[in-house]
Formats: sequence, structure tokens, C-alpha cells
Amino acid sequence: MLRIFKLVALLEGVSYLTLFSNMLFVKHNNPELYKTLLFPIGMAHGVLFIGYIILAVMLKIEENWSWKKFGIIALASVVPFGTFYIEQKYLKNA
Repeated sequence: MLRIFKLVALLEGVSYLTLFSNMLFVKHNNPELYKTLLFPIGMAHGVLFIGYIILAVMLKIEENWSWKKFGIIALASVVPFGTFYIEQKYLKNA
């Protein structure tokens, strides 16, 4: 399950950065493309975010993570590049 969590964390981080760049760059240069891309990117990110949190809760129970570690891992999903940091810092040896 940890391998699946790592994959979902990577995909969630990429989708978050893609959504961010769509908002910051594409919106101002090409509003039609922005509107076209917003729903599929947003939906993919939303599904991956929910999967990330559900898997984090499941792994907290399975791996007996402390509440502090779980909190840091959960909060990393709302910070840009946070999931990449978590993978390097907390999940690399796992």
C-alpha cells in the first residue's frame, strides 16, 4: 500500500502544480484554453487529493504513524511541492 501512496502523492503533487500553472499562466494568456483545461485538471486533482488523504489515514493505522507525522504528511498535500518533500523526507526509506 505504501507504493500506491507514493504514486498517488507524486501524481497529486504534479496535478496541483499543473492546476496552479494553469491558473497563473494560461488564464491570462489564453482564457478559452484556461476554461477548457480547468475542469479536467481540477477533477483529476480533486480525486487524487481525496485518494491521498484516504491512503494517508489507512497508512497511519497500518504503519502506526504518530499524530505529528500524520499531520505533517496530511498538510503537505495543500502546500506546493509538499508531497515531493514528504516522499524524500518521510517515505524514502519506507
